[in-house]
Amino acid sequence: MRHDEQTLVFDADDTLWENNVHFERAIEGFLDEAAPLPADRAAARATLDGIEAANARLHGYGSQVFLRSLVECFEQLTGQVADAARRARFEALADSIGHHELELIPGVVETLAALTDRHHLLLLTKGDRAEQQAKVDASGLAGHFRAVHIVAEKDVAAYRWLVGEHRLASERTWMIGNSPKSDILPARRAGLNAVFIPNQHTWVLEHEELDPADTGVLRLDAFAELGEHF
Repeated sequence: MRHDEQTLVFDADDTLWENNVHFERAIEGFLDEAAPLPADRAAARATLDGIEAANARLHGYGSQVFLRSLVECFEQLTGQVADAARRARFEALADSIGHHELELIPGVVETLAALTDRHHLLLLTKGDRAEQQAKVDASGLAGHFRAVHIVAEKDVAAYRWLVGEHRLASERTWMIGNSPKSDILPARRAGLNAVFIPNQHTWVLEHEELDPADTGVLRLDAFAELGEHF
């Protein structure tokens, strides 16, 4: 390893390509039906967020878990059982998430191509294995990474496993992502450095406060800025 060579571990959703914006659009469609009045929407969204958080802990992530959350939320808000017609509309909303052209974040293609020549690149993403692999395949980016790992949750244990699996030097390893909850904080607790690149569409359940005094976290405004630091 060259003296300046680093291991760069990349998040996928909302770091390499847009993802949560499609969930947000589906949620707006759900709220149109479940809470059509403006005064009801904020409360309905808060209820849905709570249900999604609980289901993520129990069932993981992906479109089918999202569908489960929509159905449960509707039934909790209305006191009604979702009939076949309504379930079909919720299924269409959940299915819409995966039926769109993958939209890469600006600067990703050029920046990864440059970084591949200088550093070791890994991809670490969480969620439904088949759905995440489909996005990786559609992105055309897999060739930049020495390995692609899809895990159920990105917690401290997952980062420690990654370090052991690849025999990484923690002080020369950086986790790069948009989520404080999944990318930055657990990586730091596992002893890695981190690069925080915010995305305006980051899922609300991935929001957590970062310590502004933590010198192990590099904060950037755009993905393309990675080339200036690595």
